[in-house]
Formats: sequence, structure tokens, C-alpha cells
Amino acid sequence: MKTCFRCLALFALLAVLAGCVTVPITGRQQLAFIPESQLTAMAIDQYGKVLSESKLSTNPDQIAMVTRVGKRLATATENYLRAQGYPNPGFTWEFNVIDDPETVNAWAMPGGKVAVYTGILPICQDDAGLAVVMGHEIAHAIARHGNERMSEGLLVALGGVALQQALKDKPAQTRDLFLQSYGAVGSVGVMLPHGRQQESEADHIGLILMASAGYDPRASVPFWQRMAGKGGPRPPEFLSTHPDPENRVNALRAWIPEAMPIYQQYAGAPVAG
Repeated sequence: MKTCFRCLALFALLAVLAGCVTVPITGRQQLAFIPESQLTAMAIDQYGKVLSESKLSTNPDQIAMVTRVGKRLATATENYLRAQGYPNPGFTWEFNVIDDPETVNAWAMPGGKVAVYTGILPICQDDAGLAVVMGHEIAHAIARHGNERMSEGLLVALGGVALQQALKDKPAQTRDLFLQSYGAVGSVGVMLPHGRQQESEADHIGLILMASAGYDPRASVPFWQRMAGKGGPRPPEFLSTHPDPENRVNALRAWIPEAMPIYQQYAGAPVAG
């Protein structure tokens, strides 16, 4: 038992030393030791399974809206990161709309695999509102928040084993951990909570990304106010692990002056897509 404990402790120490990376834009140091190539390969597989198990929207307006906003954000994200000296995430972007009016949620997996549930679209109201949502989720992806949570899960929930070994020994549990880490649970199951630090970070980065895509960052405040109005005894999944709505809005208002010059730079000549 002592040997096992020492091995686990050594693995954790090595993971910490090898897995510290820097979050783009905010500069925060995080523990995310799983190779993104492994998570991207897993995302391609799991994204396809989620879509095959879901009812996809056939509404042309919904599909066009999500595709339009998604492509515009994707192009802007790559352009902005490159301009700021960050490496290109190398995503192969894909955007899908899941027809589920009761689920107020959206998520993004590694590699740019994004899904939006129809239940959140009425709250978005327009392209700018949807850009708040998708910018926030894309921010989670480029900030490697899912990797961070998955790394913690491998250390704690699965005994510190490497991802490939976890997939071999405990495939179902590892798949659940993956889906929970990226919020891809729809209305079933329990999503692993993003830490408040991660949520605030995604709000901050998402604001910069939507601004760089030519969407007014000031639209974030009324969107989150509308989301807060959807609360009650059982808040939407998208809100269940998020910061206090008033604190979130106050933080966004504090970041808007940083994002406005970026928006003003790109609003006159929106990026392609």
C-alpha cells in the first residue's frame, strides 16, 4: 500500500511539473498535463457519439445562425491569437445544433467541436447574444479548461493513471469523465463544475474573442441578465456551476473597456466568415 501511495504521489508530482501551461490572454498558469492530441482524438469520437444519440435541429434558421456566428468566432479566434503571438490552436471547427428546447446549454470540445442546444437560442435573441455563449465556450476550449479538469480527474477519480491506460482499464468511467469535463451532458447526468476562476476566465476571454469577431461586447451584460432571469428552484445547466449573476455582470462591466477598442477595430471590417 505504501508503495502504491508513493507511486501515486510521484506521478502527481511529475504531472504538476510537466503539466503547467499558460492560459492564452489571461496568462494564468494551470495544470493540464494530458496531450491535446489525445484529447482531440477522443473528442472526435465522443462528439460523433453525442450527435448520434441526440436529435439534431433541422430548422434552417437555427442552423444558419449557429454556423454563421461559429465560423466568424473561429476565424477571429485564430487571427487574434496569432496576432498576439499565441500558437494557433489547430482546430478543425465543427458546429451543430441539438434540438432540445428544455436544455439551456452549449459546449465546446477539444479540436473545435461545438454544440448548441435550441433551448438557449431564445435567450440569445440575436447573433450578438449567441456570440456571448459561443465565445464563452470557445474560451473554455482554448484555455484548456476541460484538460485541466480531466487532469484533476485522472489524478483523483481514476487513481492517477495516464489517459490511455484509463481508457483501456475503465473505458466507461473515462468517457463519463471526459463528457463531464467538457459539459457535454445535456439534461442528463451531472457536469463537473468549472471552478469560479475558470468561469471568470472564460467570461473574460470570451469577451475578447467576440469583440475581435466584431460583436459588441456590451451585449454580454443583458445576455447574462436574461440568463439569470431563467433561474429559480432549478437553474439551467449552463448556470448551475457559474458565479453569482450580479458578480458576473459586474466583472463583465469591468472588462468591457478592455474589449471595446478591439471591437471598434474589427466592427468596421468584420472578419471573414
